[in-house]
Amino acid sequence: MSLRDAWKRHASDWVRWAREPDHDSYWRFHRDRFLELVPEPGRLTVDIGCGEGRLTRDLAALGHRIVGVDASRTLIEAARAESPELEFVEADAASLPLEDGVADLAIAFMSLQDIDDMAGAVREAARVVEQGGRLVVAVVHPINSGHRLDREHPERPLELVDDYFDRRRYQDTLERDGLQMTFESIHWTLQDYFDALMEAGLLVEALREIPGTSARWSRYPLFLHFRAVRGSPD
Repeated sequence: MSLRDAWKRHASDWVRWAREPDHDSYWRFHRDRFLELVPEPGRLTVDIGCGEGRLTRDLAALGHRIVGVDASRTLIEAARAESPELEFVEADAASLPLEDGVADLAIAFMSLQDIDDMAGAVREAARVVEQGGRLVVAVVHPINSGHRLDREHPERPLELVDDYFDRRRYQDTLERDGLQMTFESIHWTLQDYFDALMEAGLLVEALREIPGTSARWSRYPLFLHFRAVRGSPD
């Protein structure tokens, strides 16, 4: 089963999980720090892998003219129902139904590790932004996805999963406050992400490593945020 089909299968669970206040890592780790990397509103922002639309809504509230794109019809319908005034499109991230250079900003928030053709999605993001446009990304940090936690003994250090350079698919099921969500992703190395950026003509201009907040997790980066520019910076 492709990652696309897996996320379609878990789509209803994701809507409930993502919309529970202060439930997901979006509020605990991401939103404020990620938005620090997002440029001011311009002509058009494309939210690639928008899910049920929470970041799309936050960016619209900040003044962005935005279109959200996701491969799951269930998630697109949920996003449209929540925000009928915004534009949402059902489409594959590696084949965006948008013209070349139509936007000045693309967002891929916690979606690239969940896309079968990660490099293709990066190429498409680069294609739809104009020269000098930006791509802002959040992903699971490869140090995080390249290791595993002994859940029976969480005090133990993280253990490397066999081979960091093995681009393997993995699954993680979480339960919290009566809700359950299964995340299915691919472990990409740091080089994989940066090779995809380079091949798409994108240059990294800012990077943030996001640790956990507890004493246990503050020793490791959980997530990676970065901003890249198409061509040379202004």
